[in-house]
Amino acid sequence: MALIHCDFFSEVLGFSTSMCVILPQNTISQIGMKGSIKKEKYPTLYLLHGLSDDHTIWQRRTSIERYVSELGIAVVMPNAGRSFYTNMKHGYNYFTFISEELPNIARQFFPLSEKREDNFIAGLSMGGYGAFKIALSCPEKYAAAASLSGVLDINSRVKSDDIISNNELYNIFGELDSVPNSEHDLFYLAQNLINSGSIKPKLFQCCGTEDFLYENNQNFKNFIVKTDFDYTYIEGPGSHTWDYWDKNIQNVLNWLPL
Repeated sequence: MALIHCDFFSEVLGFSTSMCVILPQNTISQIGMKGSIKKEKYPTLYLLHGLSDDHTIWQRRTSIERYVSELGIAVVMPNAGRSFYTNMKHGYNYFTFISEELPNIARQFFPLSEKREDNFIAGLSMGGYGAFKIALSCPEKYAAAASLSGVLDINSRVKSDDIISNNELYNIFGELDSVPNSEHDLFYLAQNLINSGSIKPKLFQCCGTEDFLYENNQNFKNFIVKTDFDYTYIEGPGSHTWDYWDKNIQNVLNWLPL
């Protein structure tokens, strides 16, 4: 595998930012890794970080590089700060950056497929919310999305969050009373897709039963199972920790329609 750190200028954000990219390598001599056959353009997983982390966290805290070594898939891990992958009320347009500019820039640098069936997005915690938000908002771009311990019921979370101040939440979302039934609300985005009859991404959701976001995840699960989404849910013992995410990113990779 090739692990590449890229610094580049974002026209959307107006400043330089970073991403880490894992690219397949056809190898026979790396210990414990078989590699994969080179393709003209690689399927791509956009893998999003959580609130307290950055673009380097997945390769530092999990074995993601080893897990994808034989899959022939590229992994793009961008930096989105504490934005909730949102075009912020007072801040930067991270939703536009991640959903539009980042794929275009990554495809300029690397041989990544533009086909919908080859593009997937996943994340943990804040990144789980971001992955579903982007896939439900841009279903024509992503075949599948996965959330690991995601903040999927943002409506209840903004009312009771003891991790982020109301001032920071306001800078991200604006008036908190306006979050329900808006572009920030995953229930609203999913229902819009249902009503429109548009193509839908496959959804994968997991959360540990000891996670402080477990009830938050149950709220979304109880809604989405009543719809016609192609939906997979896994739960089991676990908290909001890297051992849980290291285990379950493997389940995500096995689930992806590669």
